[in-house]
Amino acid sequence: MTEEWAPYNYTENNQLTGMTTEVVRAIMALTGDNFELVVLPSMRSAKVLKSRPKTILYSMFRTPDREALYKWVGPIAQESIYPYQLADADPVNSRAQLMRAPQITTRIAGLIPDTLQAQGFTNLDKSATGSEQLYRMLLAGRTDIIVGDTPAGVAYYSRQLNIPPATLRKIPVELYRSSLYIAFSSDSEDKVVASWVAALQHLLNSGELERIQRRYDHLVEH
Repeated sequence: MTEEWAPYNYTENNQLTGMTTEVVRAIMALTGDNFELVVLPSMRSAKVLKSRPKTILYSMFRTPDREALYKWVGPIAQESIYPYQLADADPVNSRAQLMRAPQITTRIAGLIPDTLQAQGFTNLDKSATGSEQLYRMLLAGRTDIIVGDTPAGVAYYSRQLNIPPATLRKIPVELYRSSLYIAFSSDSEDKVVASWVAALQHLLNSGELERIQRRYDHLVEH
């Protein structure tokens, strides 16, 4: 399973694509697996991973809370999450300013709102049902600050929504940093997980992992 979270896993022209999707397909080409790839809403996919036998979910941040729940293959990439505002707004530059902001909009649920709440943020507006809605709310003036995507994701959605360059400003406060992994449900067979670990190592050693990542470099803000 996966969810809509560009540029790692997302549908385009009714086709599932993305950097991690390509990695997963390259792994299965090496292991001989032919598992069906299904896109689910993020909250549902997290529940299914916990409840459905022998299930795989990508991309997932590997966190201390999740460590013992799943079997892990990765890392695929290390990523950071920053808040964003409109470039013509009064600049926010510190965590203290963020915590005093009238409102920070995130998606309804998931790792990011949970993390921010744990960090003491009491000004969260958890009303966005998906990434695109975050940007539409910001552009429409319904919120001043959004948080939910990596810089690569922000660049992708900016292009999808035809947001002109320099419209958005990355607030220089890293709110979260972790590595993206492929997560197997705890009942998955160790030999299958081991074969995926070995296949990913082969992709790394052969340079194919870097080639896949490089195809998505244009999505990352430098």
